Amino acid sequence: MSFDLAFRDVFDCKLCATPCDGISKKSFDFQADTEISASAEEELISRLNSFELIQAKKVSDDFAHLPDIEIRKNGMVIARVEVKAQGRAFMAIDRLLPSSNLLPYETVALNRSDLVRYFKNFEREKIPTFVVWKVKRPCIPNAWYGHSLEFLKQSFEEYGDKRTFKRRSTQSDYVSGIHKGVTVNYHYSLKEMLEISEIEQRLLEI
Repeated sequence: MSFDLAFRDVFDCKLCATPCDGISKKSFDFQADTEISASAEEELISRLNSFELIQAKKVSDDFAHLPDIEIRKNGMVIARVEVKAQGRAFMAIDRLLPSSNLLPYETVALNRSDLVRYFKNFEREKIPTFVVWKVKRPCIPNAWYGHSLEFLKQSFEEYGDKRTFKRRSTQSDYVSGIHKGVTVNYHYSLKEMLEISEIEQRLLEI
């Protein structure tokens, strides 16, 4: 079932009974964000390991430049998966990125520099790679969507700066004097994504 069919009666921000507040965050809690991401990774790893044909595990810290999870079959790495957990909708996207062709409820983001790094790594390894988002919003209580890196690259090349937004840095972006905050994101539409079951099937078919 497509995103539109699954949620067509829910997604209208103007009619939503529990709308996102649309207020930009003024501070960024890296520890909390890390814990949320780690929980999403563990949940997806557990889900993928329910299939007997493949084995999923988190990559070690020595390979932090790679996507979060590696998928093995018969001892060989056959795929990689990057996991993102996102809650807040980008309520001002139609105003700040008017050419993005995106609406708030459907928008998910990824650190632009990470995305470019995954593109380059895929070009070197040629290992199938997927990015998945765990989305939790008032209109989406709990859902997983994603797509292959090849597809995400096509979108990136098509829209480029039209879907790229750079926010202002805040004091909370600095930890021990080092800037760690993500300030430049590239945005995708959930309408363009596959449901998690479709991604799982693709992994099983590799």
